[in-house]
Amino acid sequence: MIIHRQNRAMIILLAVTFFIYPLLAFAQRPAASQEVKYSPQLASEIKKVQQAALESDYAYRQLAHLSNNIGPRLSGSPQAQAAVEYVAAELRKLGLEVQLEKCMVPHWVRGEEAGALTEYPSMAPNTTQKIALTALGGSVATPADGLTAEVVVVNNFDELEALGRNRVAGKIVLFNAKFDQRLADNGFEGQAYGQAVIYRGIGASAAARLGAVAALNRSAGGADYRLPHTGALRYADDAPKIPAAAVASEDADLIAHLASEGKVRMRLVLTPQNLPDAVSYNVIADLKGSEHPEQVVIVSGHLDSWDLGRGAIDDGAGVAIAMQTAQLFKQLRLRPKRTIRVIAWMNEENGLAGGRAYANDHKDEMANHFAAIESDLGAGHPLGFYAQGKPEILTLLQPLTVILQTQGAGV
Repeated sequence: MIIHRQNRAMIILLAVTFFIYPLLAFAQRPAASQEVKYSPQLASEIKKVQQAALESDYAYRQLAHLSNNIGPRLSGSPQAQAAVEYVAAELRKLGLEVQLEKCMVPHWVRGEEAGALTEYPSMAPNTTQKIALTALGGSVATPADGLTAEVVVVNNFDELEALGRNRVAGKIVLFNAKFDQRLADNGFEGQAYGQAVIYRGIGASAAARLGAVAALNRSAGGADYRLPHTGALRYADDAPKIPAAAVASEDADLIAHLASEGKVRMRLVLTPQNLPDAVSYNVIADLKGSEHPEQVVIVSGHLDSWDLGRGAIDDGAGVAIAMQTAQLFKQLRLRPKRTIRVIAWMNEENGLAGGRAYANDHKDEMANHFAAIESDLGAGHPLGFYAQGKPEILTLLQPLTVILQTQGAGV
């Protein structure tokens, strides 16, 4: 469980720029090519916050409690509710105005999950091979006693379509799309992950349209160690819902190798339950602005996590960083010109219900939302930040990139 100190400082400094940058600068709307310089006072305050962020252990302590004492926080679970109550209490201790805003979240519960190869070339009599797998979030169940079917292996959607219904119907489809580690090593982890994770997201429906009885995907990401990687799938409205699971990378390679030699059959047991939606909450905490309290800058992370880990990096770290942003303003006696709104979102992992509820509940105030910041791309050594907006506004962040380089961001 690690939050890189420089990563915390990067997110907090990005927030500080929006909180205390004079409104006049934004009203002037500099051209994208125009050089922007921060005032000596702003530059001094940014550096003061930067140093305090690098020295503080506040975020570490918050993350330790969320991850170790509360643990996995899947939406609808008792742990998710405990996390809501804990974060709200901690933000009240800082003197923030805290509200719990209701949202209805999916309540999916993982059940038994097992896989075994029951037929494959040259197998020893009366044996099977266990397959390391885990149900995808939101998956429907197999029959209680499981299902057994032949496995067909494809590397992409084009290969699936080329097989056609006659060679897919009644079978289990394994999407064996490998993670592009070279692309990731060259600084494009997000792109590499996106190329692999699409099969987890929509693979089951693509297979179901051709009559498959279940779908498997090679676990997305670069980690091995025979650990399957769960995540959410999205069932399409125009296809039957079939059971879906992620297979450890090594086991995906095993199945693909055996299938290249002949017929492979597999027994699959998944018994998850989709229970009625549960009541949960976004935690909303405001530190009011001194000059324009109606203008809001969001600093956030999502509080829910998957159930197979403790949610430290995805995304307890993001919540802890957001909490520390407000804590540092209090510690350094800085008063933001705009309102700091710390948000611990609920249900990012399997539904985005918290984000949708916030957008609906605050639709009449959206014009006063000045900026929104979320940390949810890891908590290791900082590479930089993604920003979207009008070019003339993004120009105002250029001096911040220079300051961040002093702590190694981008290197």
